[in-house]
Amino acid sequence: MTLTPQTATTLPDNPTPEKIILGVDPGTQVAGYGIISVKAGVMTMMQYGVVQLSKYSTYQLKLQKLHETILRLIDEYHPDEMAIEDPFFGKNVQAMLKLGRAQGVVMAAALSRNIPIVEYAPRRIKQSVTGNGNATKEQVSQMVSHLLGEKLNPQFFDATDALAIAVCHHFHENALPTVSNKKTKKGAWGAFVSENSNRIM
Repeated sequence: MTLTPQTATTLPDNPTPEKIILGVDPGTQVAGYGIISVKAGVMTMMQYGVVQLSKYSTYQLKLQKLHETILRLIDEYHPDEMAIEDPFFGKNVQAMLKLGRAQGVVMAAALSRNIPIVEYAPRRIKQSVTGNGNATKEQVSQMVSHLLGEKLNPQFFDATDALAIAVCHHFHENALPTVSNKKTKKGAWGAFVSENSNRIM
């Protein structure tokens, strides 16, 4: 995977800070990822795709492949933050356990590179991107395509979901105070919460 030529631009004397967000939609059979760049409020898609895990014979191999892929993406694109879909509750306990493990290895990959992680509930992601918390995957894909100005493959719903997670994170961060580096981000969150308690969902 390589960066598209449009990412190599000449920076002005006072460049606007660029933020790179990695969105991940973990799965036990297929996992999606999407990477966007945000500069001066403009979102640009850098990469998106899926990790096919069903072809691996054991669950341990699936987790290893997922972890290695996320690490490779992190080392190639150097995201500032990771956004991931929050665990949902289902009736199948065994399936939930496997999904939790997949989410865990994705988060471990980010933590090993000191990348902050933010989780969003599925309904909030849909609401942020489409305005409808019950939107279908097709609707999410279409809106993400519109927002990013890219023609996306409608068959890669796991990948477009991951892009939606990254877009959702950008939309929510617009209301937060600007911070100079990752080390102060926790303090910025705390200040925002204390000063805007009526806006917390």
